[in-house]
Amino acid sequence: MTVFGFHASHEQIHPAELLAAVTHAERAGFDAAMSSDHFSPWSARQGHSGFAWSWLGAALQATNLPFGVVNAPGQRYHPAIIAQAIGTLAAMYPGRFWAALGTGEASNEHITGTGWPRKDVRAARLRECVDVIRALLAGEEVSHDGLVTVDRAKLWTRPEQPPALIGAAVSVETARWCAEWADGLITVNAPVEHLRRMIDAYRDAGGRGPLHLQVHVSWAPEQAEAEAVAYDQWRSNVFAPPVCWDLELADHFDVVSEQVPLERVTSVVNVSADLGRHVGWLEEYVALGFDQIALHHVGQEQRAFIDTFGAEVLPKLRTAA
Repeated sequence: MTVFGFHASHEQIHPAELLAAVTHAERAGFDAAMSSDHFSPWSARQGHSGFAWSWLGAALQATNLPFGVVNAPGQRYHPAIIAQAIGTLAAMYPGRFWAALGTGEASNEHITGTGWPRKDVRAARLRECVDVIRALLAGEEVSHDGLVTVDRAKLWTRPEQPPALIGAAVSVETARWCAEWADGLITVNAPVEHLRRMIDAYRDAGGRGPLHLQVHVSWAPEQAEAEAVAYDQWRSNVFAPPVCWDLELADHFDVVSEQVPLERVTSVVNVSADLGRHVGWLEEYVALGFDQIALHHVGQEQRAFIDTFGAEVLPKLRTAA
């Protein structure tokens, strides 16, 4: 049966409020959670960007939910430090933590001042990071000289069972590449046919493990309100790669999204006041075979969404399954 989780969006919500939201989501019937990991929001209107790894320790302690995080090792984060962070959380909360690894975005990584590599270089760097993290979690002493450098690193606190390292992808090509190394696949909502091609590419290439999906939704009692929330908070997030990978500042995203029409927003966010439509959209994703679906209400106020989906959407999906 598909697990339905709550997505914790640090770019939009103060970490204290986000902690209250995820504990409320558990009480309302959500079965899991996942977290973003950014240095910067995509818009000044979003206005936050707490440090995910500090928050994850608090959230795992405050709930009984399994958690995942989407991370980009290699530039802002040294892979040995990410291995240590993963290992500590997995040791403290066995069986409750996974990490998705991707190539990142300039909006978070430019802060190092070292330049933003080409996509092929970022992919090669990520592949090196995956091997470093895996070896460290296995208890090996690691030295490595390549796109990342590691000198005699060893983790002294490790979990008994290394957690899953999930591949993050938004294209068919990247999904196929993730099959080489990942313990599962995560992506974001897109047209059903595109998602099917991604899943097929991953599985046909030998991809193993669970399939995760993050779904952007906007719900409010009135359609106009649901549209207004989505437009205010998410119109800076409608740009396909490479634009979304390569813009550096929230100001840049705000400038290029000034004239974005509502139709662009509703192409990437499931926007409706009709809960039946949300159930229908989610049923389509379930039918594709996703093992876990994390719901991200793109508004900054979460409580009404959590209460309503917990009471009226999730039970229908579980009954249908």
